[in-house]
Amino acid sequence: MRLSPSAHVDPFCRDRLPPADQWPEFVFALPELRYPDRLNAATALLDDTVARFGPGRPCLLSPTETWTYGEVLARANRVAHVLVTEFGVVPGDRVLLRGTNTPWLATVWLAVLKAGAVAVTTMPMLRRTELDKIVARAKPALAVCDERLLDELPPDLPVVAYGTELAARAEPHPATFADVPTAADDVALLAFTSGTTGSPKATMHFHRDLLAIADTFSRHVVRPTSDDLFCGTPPLAFTFGLGGLLVFPLRAGAATLLVERATPAELAAIVAEKRVTVLFTAPTAYRAILNAGDGRLLAGVRRAVSAGESLPAPVAEQYREIVGRPLIDGLGSTEMLHVFISSADDDARPGATGKVVPGYQAAVLDIDGSPVPDGTPGFLAVRGPTGCRYLEDPRQRDYVRDGWNFTGDTYVRDADGYFRFVARSDDMIISSGYNIAAPEVEEVLLTHPDVDECAVIGTPDPDRGSVVTAFVVPRPGIEPGADLVRALQDHAKATAAPYKYPRRVRFIEELPRNASGKLQRYLLREL
Repeated sequence: MRLSPSAHVDPFCRDRLPPADQWPEFVFALPELRYPDRLNAATALLDDTVARFGPGRPCLLSPTETWTYGEVLARANRVAHVLVTEFGVVPGDRVLLRGTNTPWLATVWLAVLKAGAVAVTTMPMLRRTELDKIVARAKPALAVCDERLLDELPPDLPVVAYGTELAARAEPHPATFADVPTAADDVALLAFTSGTTGSPKATMHFHRDLLAIADTFSRHVVRPTSDDLFCGTPPLAFTFGLGGLLVFPLRAGAATLLVERATPAELAAIVAEKRVTVLFTAPTAYRAILNAGDGRLLAGVRRAVSAGESLPAPVAEQYREIVGRPLIDGLGSTEMLHVFISSADDDARPGATGKVVPGYQAAVLDIDGSPVPDGTPGFLAVRGPTGCRYLEDPRQRDYVRDGWNFTGDTYVRDADGYFRFVARSDDMIISSGYNIAAPEVEEVLLTHPDVDECAVIGTPDPDRGSVVTAFVVPRPGIEPGADLVRALQDHAKATAAPYKYPRRVRFIEELPRNASGKLQRYLLREL
């Protein structure tokens, strides 16, 4: 694919794009995906939205304050001046961002893009050794960090703290800024994978990609209005959160309530108190809210999106029964930037992730890359206006093959075009010749009243090759022990094919999850 002339003075990112023959095929079939050659995503999301709706609408909220679109625009412009004039940031420089979800973090992210730089937003829970690896890969020119989280940063990385210091630096600067006219295919974002495999990769996304996720999944499935109030728990460093809590609301002229941290119970209370209408969080949080009896607090949410991991059918059914409308399930990836398979409202089917999001194409393929018949499990492959471009990583060849992005998921497509999740491709357990999908066993165990959470993996066995092993978090007040093991095994045998039951059951206090809430199965193998 021929690239537009870059506006980047620092060519670091463009120089490190994968070779052209390793790129996925990009599809721009929808008319709303035909972007101009020169495009700055921050201009489109902020300046253009102010021009459409005026400066007085609420934009970025915290539980204690509200910044209007006009105030966010002025602050972002002033911060862009600070980056350029006081720290020498030039287009193409990488700027590492570190902080919890606050209006300040969102504003700095917009300012970085306005200045033509590349945002590298990091999870606030990361520690020094993890940040060292990101810094070594991304080579940022500057870090902009919450003043409460400075300790873990590498000491030789230039840094400006936001909060008191950045606000004071920004105040003397003009409230207007000439946004850098970046190319639509200039890199705007380096997003590091959330590390479920313990080996994160840096994905490179263009300015046009940030608009494409809003003009596909958000526009056609979430369908926000300018009167909506968004909220959720995924960090802005997680592309699920970046899209759902910043890009989507700004593209629609809506407001977003950014919460630094919240337990499921706290999230439900915030949603009810602030009258949130669009909610983004993980299946685990929805399950916890429902099990605690707080589902009624979500009655005002008209669009509730679940992603980050597979949505168990019992959770989807329980949500529909208690709240009165279906969850919007979604499958996305950091490599694709956001959700590409989903369904909502009357199109939602229990147990199915959904259909292909308008603007994308998907297929279920065999090991040779040929389509399998409907109803047959295979490797999920997808393409559309976004796609995988790793920063100098040999794993590019594994993710992209013959123009398709291979997500690492095993799926089945039915005759109606619905895609049903089977397992992560590395979560298939082969035991005594049977293929057993770990998530299928988890779904069965989650229907037992004494189970709060569970995760299933295969563990080595000399006779069977591997056996199904369940790690179970019992409900509060439930005593783990041999009786509960037998009860869970009997329940599994009675609910699913007997060969799928967990031959080993271990009780733990909590499941290992990364900063984005994803289950880290590989850590279970070390227990």
